[in-house]
Amino acid sequence: MTQTKILISGATGNVGTQLVKQLAALNIPFKALVRNGDHNELLKSLPQAEIIIGDLANELALIDAMQDIEKAFLLTNSSEQAEQLQLNFVHAAYRAGVKHIVKLSQYAADENSPVRFLRYHAKVENKIKELGLSYTFLRPNLYMQGLIAFKDYIKTSGKFYASVGNAAISAVDIRDIAAVAAKALTEAGHENKIYNITGSRAITHNQMADIFSRVLGKEIVFVDVTPNQMERALRDAGFPEWQVGGLIEDYAHYSRGEAAEIYNTACDITNVAPISFEQFVNDYKELFS
Repeated sequence: MTQTKILISGATGNVGTQLVKQLAALNIPFKALVRNGDHNELLKSLPQAEIIIGDLANELALIDAMQDIEKAFLLTNSSEQAEQLQLNFVHAAYRAGVKHIVKLSQYAADENSPVRFLRYHAKVENKIKELGLSYTFLRPNLYMQGLIAFKDYIKTSGKFYASVGNAAISAVDIRDIAAVAAKALTEAGHENKIYNITGSRAITHNQMADIFSRVLGKEIVFVDVTPNQMERALRDAGFPEWQVGGLIEDYAHYSRGEAAEIYNTACDITNVAPISFEQFVNDYKELFS
């Protein structure tokens, strides 16, 4: 294998796990930046992975971790400190001489958005541009895998909930996001590009329920709730205040029909049709049954 020139942050999360699997399948070596004590059996099993212990709060340690790195994948856990941690990563990459950052952002990222998560992603994107780093910004829409959070409700009561009305959303499978990320990290031609990543169809939560019903072989119902009801449910489930507020803003954005546009990015970049919602439910059927 060639010398490692790629660093992956967020390698143990949902998208990161899919990404490292794809890099390993291509036999491409990479460094995986993980927190101390984050013991990941998948990474340990991959000969292509070099595990680096690091903390995004420690910019100097990040600079050391990024020596001789050409391309870095930027992804952090959702947290109240995510914006600052990502800015630390960007500054460290700049100081270490990293040439290209592939950042996992979010569809409709904008510093003037009413949605806090979209504002923070845009601020990090703009800092990368400001420093003159080469970039690829991946802006996926709602993750299909986000529905896994409702698996217990779907299994026990045959229902799932959201404050979204009948708005259509071009939700995307995380495996397609990872496939685009792998291309951006391993091929030329993706420099200074912004990729909106969606599924091939915009569907409502009621249509999702119909697909769940058909695949699982039992009636699954979507229950639209008010923002106040959703807010109370998130608090009761133990979500911290910053996340409650952010999710309510996210779903208000979806309910306004602002996430229905369809982009062919995944197919254009990977030459493979994006995964449908029906395929997603089939592939994760055991979790919902």
